[in-house]
Amino acid sequence: MTIARIIEKRSSQDIIFCDSTVPMREAVALLAQKRIGALPVMRGGSVVGIFSERDVIYRLAEEGEVCLNRPLAEVMTAPPITVVPKTPINEALALMTRRRIRHLPVVDDSAMVGFISIGDLVKHQTDKVEHEAEAMRIYIQSA
Repeated sequence: MTIARIIEKRSSQDIIFCDSTVPMREAVALLAQKRIGALPVMRGGSVVGIFSERDVIYRLAEEGEVCLNRPLAEVMTAPPITVVPKTPINEALALMTRRRIRHLPVVDDSAMVGFISIGDLVKHQTDKVEHEAEAMRIYIQSA
């Protein structure tokens, strides 16, 4: 199973993102308003970084509230770690675990076509296990 399966019903138009010139203050407000943990950061149609709750915490601890006026290009995590739609789900989970990240932009020919979280991947894996268990129960009952 690949990442394409997870994002197939999503529109890339629905991805919430910020431009790299947006002040950190506005991005923090967007994270809170949308109740999300991270945003892809774009420049000229390409994803150039990720801005997450962790970035907020680290910057505030280092610089105090003055960092809130800095553009995302200066405070984001860059370069972004990305996957392609053909990436197997288990490979994406291993990458997230190894790199200790929780969000991945999905890119195809340098265009962002999706944005997934570790929660998306875990939900997919859990649904798969539950489906297999139900199929096994049905098989055992019919035997």
